Amino acid sequence: MPAHLGDLLETARRQHFVGRRREVASFDDAIAGRSPRRVLFLHGQGGIGKTTLLLELRARAAGRRVVLIDGRDVDPSPEGLRAALRPTSWPLTGGVLLIDGYEQLVAIDAWVRDDLVLGLSADAVVVLAGRDPPAAPWRTDPGWRHLVAVHRLDPFDAAESGELLAHAGVAPSDRSHLITLGRGHPLTVALLADLTASGEVPATLADAPDLVSALLESFLRDVPSELHRIGLAACAIAWLTTEELLARLVGADAAPAVWQWLARRPFITAGPRGLSAHDLARDVLDAEFERREPERYRSYRRIIHAHAVAALRATTGLDRQRHAQQMFFLLGNSPLAEVVARLRARGSATVAPARPDEHEPVCAVIERFEGPANAELARAWIGEQPEQLSVVRAGDNLTGFAYHVLCPGRSELEDRDPVVRAVLDHIAREGPLRPGELVGITRYAAGTRAHQHDPYALLAASVCTLIEMLARPLAWSVFVGIDPLTFAFSEYMAFTRLVGIDHGGVRHVAYGIDWRRISVDVYLDLVRDRAHSGETGPPPAALLRRPPMDRTRFAAAVKAALQTVCRPDRLATNPLIDSALAATPAGPSVDRLRTTIGDAVTDLGNRPRGDQLRAVLDRTYLRPAPSQEAAAQILDLPLSTYRRHLARALDELTDILWMTEIEPHRRDASPLDGH
Repeated sequence: MPAHLGDLLETARRQHFVGRRREVASFDDAIAGRSPRRVLFLHGQGGIGKTTLLLELRARAAGRRVVLIDGRDVDPSPEGLRAALRPTSWPLTGGVLLIDGYEQLVAIDAWVRDDLVLGLSADAVVVLAGRDPPAAPWRTDPGWRHLVAVHRLDPFDAAESGELLAHAGVAPSDRSHLITLGRGHPLTVALLADLTASGEVPATLADAPDLVSALLESFLRDVPSELHRIGLAACAIAWLTTEELLARLVGADAAPAVWQWLARRPFITAGPRGLSAHDLARDVLDAEFERREPERYRSYRRIIHAHAVAALRATTGLDRQRHAQQMFFLLGNSPLAEVVARLRARGSATVAPARPDEHEPVCAVIERFEGPANAELARAWIGEQPEQLSVVRAGDNLTGFAYHVLCPGRSELEDRDPVVRAVLDHIAREGPLRPGELVGITRYAAGTRAHQHDPYALLAASVCTLIEMLARPLAWSVFVGIDPLTFAFSEYMAFTRLVGIDHGGVRHVAYGIDWRRISVDVYLDLVRDRAHSGETGPPPAALLRRPPMDRTRFAAAVKAALQTVCRPDRLATNPLIDSALAATPAGPSVDRLRTTIGDAVTDLGNRPRGDQLRAVLDRTYLRPAPSQEAAAQILDLPLSTYRRHLARALDELTDILWMTEIEPHRRDASPLDGH
């Protein structure tokens, strides 16, 4: 039976210790002499379990003299550390020195390395635990590299988190939810277990303000300035924070210093493409910034979203995929929140054009989940349009894919594929295509593990759809799904259910959006706001234009608009107000319609022999003479010649405006300003 309460406490701690097998084994090997390592560095963010691990190591070193020092209680000077060690029978021959909070002693790191540790006996073991990785000399000097083992403490996996909750007495029915909330962060999991023991099971971290406050003390400690806080907000919102993005938020002069400070935070990882926050830190910071400064925080989200959109439009190749992925990961607060969380937990993944050797593995996945009939069609489509296949790779492994069909084309597969045929027939009935207009159909999307219930399926589909809608002149975008998760995804993305089709024993449901009825900029604003509100369903009617006009109705509307171009009140009732000619990111604008018409008249004048046609339109509509006879007299033209020029000018102007109407890439070329 233990003689002291301290012994009981030590026993209880050991019985409830979870995980850290690699670090414990490294320590055991060191004290047993099975390893040349004599200094162990443990580093990781606050609450990751450094202190708990040190207490476990102290217990495992039973039989040796063990000294445990907390750097927070020590003056950061050689004299201060000597004073802390003096009562412990220093020097420590054959013993174990454990220093917690080593980041507090960074000022004397060189002295600790070159004097304190070198003065210990050869069989002593030192463990230094702090938030930051060891300084370069510990890792680069050939001698120290032989004696030092560095261990970054990572979050617990689901099994370890579950074990911790079980030790805390949490009911099995509550563990899965708390594991998701805790993100593998031991302190958070422990605090959640404590909350649950009191009968309170929070739905989100925002529902546990005391817990968030406890974690924030760790994450927000020693923030140098407001600009650095904005940098943390960027890391909470963005999947990857680049120095270019920081410049948009904190200014070009401050961005490099803020970047360097962020990269040193223990809960932020610096990768080749940018900074990424640990999921728990992201969740906690997101909850806190949203609670304290909701409007300001939303303005950061708008800027980050606008930066991704502008970058996607301005780049080509694989950079497009990267910026589209950034946009996808901004959908955190939505029906896709769990999908986004699962993708983050799996680490980096790249959406890229498929290689020829990946075509058959993709078709094999389709055959496994959708049967041979659908796989046969997939092989035919990929054979005709291989450039439309994109894949997700995690490392070198194929993990997901999406395949887009562009219609109408000259492919007999448009009639042979019953799913594509049903989609095109529906569009022909509800929103017929006009000359030159295209439909982009995500015909196949899947993950290799769980088909369309796989997060990689939605990542591939959404990234490819975003690229298509911003890079091509599409009239419609359509997504074909067979899984309830894809239906929720489509509805959240404001796509409307079009048709359901059975093929190969599988029920396919097609969702679509008519880009002629909503500008891409307005749509992106809608989806961005849904990432905050979590709303779902078709776009609100107030955001939709009237159904698109055919060429005949459009020509009549252009002529009517010219007759009222100097009367904004009357021009506002023209059908063109709901066309691409009047579209702005903020919605239809009479001023925009007048400008578009004026620019088209100028364009007409710049064409060969167009000066006379521009002059006729100018004196008839833009600066109208009292009558056609007067206009002809001003232009020094016979009346019959004037009328012949006017008819030709109307036809050519209508052609110019019609091309603007039916080519969405012109429609949405306006720059974004972050609003």
